[in-house]
Amino acid sequence: MPSPTSQWQQQSETSQLPSFYSPKTEAQRPTEDDVDVSQPDFSVSVDPAPAKVNSDDAISDAASSVSSLPPSTPLNQPPPDSLLSPAFTPPSTPGTSTPSLLLQEPRGVPVDSSIPTGGCGNKHPRLLETLPQVECIVRARIPTTTGAEMFLHLYTNNMDNKEHLAIVFGNNIRSKSLDAVREGETEMDRLIRGAYTGRLYPGRTTSVDPKHAATGGQEADGQPPLVRIHSECYTGETVWSARCDCGEQLDEAARLMSLPSNKSGGIIIYLRQEGRGIGLGEKLKAYNLQDLGSDTVEANLLLRHPADARSYGLATAMLLDLGQKDVRLLTNNPDKIRAVEGPNREIVVRERVAMVPLSWKGRGGFRAPEVEGYLKTKIEKMGHMLDMGALPK
Repeated sequence: MPSPTSQWQQQSETSQLPSFYSPKTEAQRPTEDDVDVSQPDFSVSVDPAPAKVNSDDAISDAASSVSSLPPSTPLNQPPPDSLLSPAFTPPSTPGTSTPSLLLQEPRGVPVDSSIPTGGCGNKHPRLLETLPQVECIVRARIPTTTGAEMFLHLYTNNMDNKEHLAIVFGNNIRSKSLDAVREGETEMDRLIRGAYTGRLYPGRTTSVDPKHAATGGQEADGQPPLVRIHSECYTGETVWSARCDCGEQLDEAARLMSLPSNKSGGIIIYLRQEGRGIGLGEKLKAYNLQDLGSDTVEANLLLRHPADARSYGLATAMLLDLGQKDVRLLTNNPDKIRAVEGPNREIVVRERVAMVPLSWKGRGGFRAPEVEGYLKTKIEKMGHMLDMGALPK
């Protein structure tokens, strides 16, 4: 029976790991069958001086002695269980992973914003009374460095002069406004702005490919697509900032949507609302306030900005233009679930897929005191649905 001291040590070591880690296992103690392996005999016997023998006789004698070894000889025994690796060993160090885990479909949690217990928090964000008007003006195929392909859609709207984007994975998700016929345009005009089906190739002259009819909506398996509403973050996506996990979330969303097992496609709505809507200049001022001791919410308030000035009406309108009514949303933010559904629930979020930091899951990512303080503030002050117990110590 283990002593209280050993039990305490095991519990203290386990409590420092995220909740989804398995406790550390101890090597199996050697049994009686393992004595010859755990206590080998390295003694050297002293024999009389060897007599001269015929070389051919010596070789034949050696061969016969090896072939006559009993099967219980240690050389022929498999190693004891304590030396064998298990079929699966959970990662015990952040930054390591089992490759097959990266190919698994993300697990979603059913949500329903129409009821208080629907898993969407208890806050009701302010929504636009009417959705903005959006139009996709161009689309292009983008081959990526990972080997996956996506279609980049550029949108204009009647609310601002910014170019918001939709990154679409899957061939059956299409823009209604892009495919609409425009007065006076030629077939070449449609090819150039991306209003075609199938693939482009040298010499193509028509926008319709009979083999790839424009269906719109969901992919073949009928499951709602994965959707990520992502606000622009120049610091996290371009200059490698460790103050937030925005760049990691964008990369992880694209990876999940491009998995071969994901047959429902995916959409990343990329909104140009830097710094939770306050702009890059004000965001950099907020960073200086954070270095002076404020957290990410306090810094915005000190600059006379809301803690979160973002709006998601454009995202709702863009998703509707892409033919979506039901989605699986990649987010930790309960406000985003209600906001993206629109003022009249024009879109319904069926599932929420958590965006857990990769370092918390032992699958790479990065660790920094700034990003951990940022996540802590989002959980405590903004209601983000992450488990603080999973935060590595």
